[in-house]
Amino acid sequence: MSWREFPDLLAVGLLIYAFVTVSRPAGNMMTRLWLAGWICVELHFAAYSFLDLPGWGGVLADIVGTSALVWCAALFCWSVDARLHQRESRLLFWAMSAVYTFYLALTSLSSVPHGLMVVAASLFALVPLAIVAMTPHAERPATRWITVGLNTALAIALLRWQFSAHGADLMGVLPLFVVYFICCLQFVFSKQRRTGGFVVTALGLLAWSLVFPVGMLFDLFWPKVQVGAEVWNLPKYLVAVGMILLLLEGQVKRNQHLAQHDALTGLPNRRLFQDRISGAIERGRQRHARMAMLAIDLDGFKQVNDTLGHHVGDAVLQQVARLFNGRLRRIDTLARTGGDEFSVVLEGPITRKEATDVACALQQLLDTPLSIEGHTLQIGASIGLAIFPDDAQTPHGLCIRADERMYMAKRNGGCAVQAG
Repeated sequence: MSWREFPDLLAVGLLIYAFVTVSRPAGNMMTRLWLAGWICVELHFAAYSFLDLPGWGGVLADIVGTSALVWCAALFCWSVDARLHQRESRLLFWAMSAVYTFYLALTSLSSVPHGLMVVAASLFALVPLAIVAMTPHAERPATRWITVGLNTALAIALLRWQFSAHGADLMGVLPLFVVYFICCLQFVFSKQRRTGGFVVTALGLLAWSLVFPVGMLFDLFWPKVQVGAEVWNLPKYLVAVGMILLLLEGQVKRNQHLAQHDALTGLPNRRLFQDRISGAIERGRQRHARMAMLAIDLDGFKQVNDTLGHHVGDAVLQQVARLFNGRLRRIDTLARTGGDEFSVVLEGPITRKEATDVACALQQLLDTPLSIEGHTLQIGASIGLAIFPDDAQTPHGLCIRADERMYMAKRNGGCAVQAG
């Protein structure tokens, strides 16, 4: 066993631990596939520690170590597939991983019939084309053609040059270059947010793909130039850092969302609502236009909680939020600002009559009884309306005036709109 790989084994092991720690709070299928890919990298270094074994031991170590690199790239590709859970996506992953493993295993053997190598090289083109062709057109992500195109080019190159003077080098290098270059392009064209983590990961994958042909060129034309193994392994760690950055960026975004949104309904909470109403007032002031605010309190909600339990009450709030959201415009804001209280920002320009019509429409949505977990529930809404700049000229003043009118509607029997 060679101890040259021990530092890399230790470094990748620590990266895996860091990866698990960062991804644990909100792990999903993508992060699990990334983790599996890094475990394959660890297997790669472990297998290469036994390359010096005589006979079949060294050959097997070479096959396992090289195949682990292929499976790492295939897992990364699968993780950014637009239809990750689709049957054809899983089939493409397993089939192409098997094709690459089969071909690279053949290149590790001392003597293989030329006909078998031709068949193995042809599979690079035939297998992905068959899988993509059998995928229904409406369910076929455009990025799948990247896999088909580059693997077809790989098949053509191997069929042309695998038996040439440098064929032995090309047979080992070209498949590894292509599988990582495909991974890089799939990642670039994925729906990942264009952040610092995205850039680092994309550049790392590109560098990782180029390591194989550049390394071959050094071996062929500059054999006396000694490049340390840590230089060739640097792209691996660049990708690892990029992926960890992506996970951290995702956690920051989730934390920001949780800080500004109600966990039960997903609506903006009071903090975000205050930002939205301030922005709407400022836009109204600049345009010399009116905007409106609605304060909504559900009638009969306390009885639901008291008689049927809070889980039914939560379901009522979620359904009411969906009903209200479906009636409002995209530019408007619906927020949950209290237990059974909702607030709405109606962007201007808008008249008092138009705002009153919207409030009445929201109130009428609750005329139809709600069906919740086998219960038929009748609740209502008391709504207060305030207009900027007629009723108030600040966010605080507008909220106070809308609340006053909402409580006036409630004192008058509820299930009504108080517009002035």
